[in-house]
Amino acid sequence: MKPLKVYLDTSVLSFLFAEDSPEFRRVTEDFFGNYVRANRYDTFVSTVVLREIEKTSDAIKKNRMLEITRSCGLRILTFGEEANRLAAAYVAERVVPPRKLEDAQHIAIATCHQMDILLSWNFRHLANIQKQLAVRVVNEKNGYYYPLTMTNPMELLYEED
Repeated sequence: MKPLKVYLDTSVLSFLFAEDSPEFRRVTEDFFGNYVRANRYDTFVSTVVLREIEKTSDAIKKNRMLEITRSCGLRILTFGEEANRLAAAYVAERVVPPRKLEDAQHIAIATCHQMDILLSWNFRHLANIQKQLAVRVVNEKNGYYYPLTMTNPMELLYEED
């Protein structure tokens, strides 16, 4: 069976360094150590993720996140016009609030590039079943039928031993 295509939003990289959430940090470290570095998934980020990382005010954390993207061989997806139109549809349909446009962009990139999974620690706007169902409706209205699962790293750990 071919590996799943997994898109990581910025929160997944950020939680590698989360001092205030030790459990999520441990799960994220496990995910990177045993799944990403072991190439159990085809793992991607995007130009939107890189742009969000560049906004990080802590220079050490920013450099560490950028180094992770390089050292783990994360492939970079571009945010093009097709994804821009789809992100606007998520906002117009109130799937994602306008002030969280980057979240809509993550979903659009994952959809346009036919990712199997969008992985995030953002439970409010990305990693929850209600958003996933709403995204499916918007995607189908716009001609996208490839199934996208929106979940968190805990759901991808321990799938097989």
